[in-house]
Amino acid sequence: MADELSAKSILSAAQARATEAGYPYRGALLPAEAHRLLELDPQARLVDVRTRPELDYVGRIPGAAALEWQRYPDGLPNPDFLRQLHALSNPQQPLFFICRSGARSHAAASAATTAGWQEAYNVLQGFEGDRDAAGHRGTLGGWRFGGLPWIQG
Repeated sequence: MADELSAKSILSAAQARATEAGYPYRGALLPAEAHRLLELDPQARLVDVRTRPELDYVGRIPGAAALEWQRYPDGLPNPDFLRQLHALSNPQQPLFFICRSGARSHAAASAATTAGWQEAYNVLQGFEGDRDAAGHRGTLGGWRFGGLPWIQG
């Protein structure tokens, strides 16, 4: 029962954040919230929209589906994104999109919502978090900084 209430409170906070910010998708999750929901809901899926080199050289999240939002090395949008997304999920499945900082995942969650996914969420701060005063990532928020599971290589 406590897990169910915990999930409900997390989803409620995420939905409130998205509504307040005017985001079109269902909710905006903090990294620890996304991790907790993935533990609680076996249907939920984390979709990492970073490029293959980012996954290989910066780090990846165990169990996350890798689906590039932008292609490497040209940075152009992945024209097959929605088709590939449909191949790995269904429009009723909760999907949590993550990227480096939360920008590409915002775009991916927005596109998924427009295409009919009812439970699309953006993971705020992304994998590496916001830039610090020196312009570096990895010291202010994000999945990795939060001590959540990730692997290198």
